[in-house]
Amino acid sequence: MRKLRLGVMISGGGTNLQALIDACQQHGYPAKIEVVISNRPDAKGLERARTAGLKAVAIDHKEYEERAAFEDAIHDCLTEHKVQLVCLAGFMRLLGADFVGRWKDRMINIHPSLLPSYKGLHTHARALEDGVKFAGCTIHYVRPEMDNGPIIMQAAIPIAPDETEESLIAKTLTYEHRMYPAAVRLIAEGNARVSGHKVVIKEDVALPATGLICPLP
Repeated sequence: MRKLRLGVMISGGGTNLQALIDACQQHGYPAKIEVVISNRPDAKGLERARTAGLKAVAIDHKEYEERAAFEDAIHDCLTEHKVQLVCLAGFMRLLGADFVGRWKDRMINIHPSLLPSYKGLHTHARALEDGVKFAGCTIHYVRPEMDNGPIIMQAAIPIAPDETEESLIAKTLTYEHRMYPAAVRLIAEGNARVSGHKVVIKEDVALPATGLICPLP
């Protein structure tokens, strides 16, 4: 089986990277990680990659005077490893329009909110402050605008009455770790494709039978 070649980009601990590593080690999973790139040489996720026997590369943004040169270095590394799909997994640098354009419909991101709500940082705290009944997470194709692009998959997460920012972060991560490998599988198996501003999912892919209400009536 020909597997989709992934490049994973991180800035920190790499828990979603680990979810992808674990998935790629499963028999029959349709993707494999070719390279892991971090803009921070001290990112713990690089050690996760090395422990798994993967190529781990630090491309420190601080060593480049211009963002274009930094992004060219990333692009060259991804190209060198023949990456077909870039997975942003906690990569905490905004990418320029030129870089995003070169990887249009070949780069995805995971964000800890139900986009288009709560773009940017501190998503959990903002959701709690607003008193919404559902938080969530979203996997989407990347566009030049921050946290924008055709949505592949989402999870809606009920917020408990005693929810804290820490508990909501932990709860959300459990969904992220399930979703990222599933979204990559959808793409690798040809069950998700971009059409205009939306992602079309094949009809034979399972969808929820009902909606969610919180609190229950």
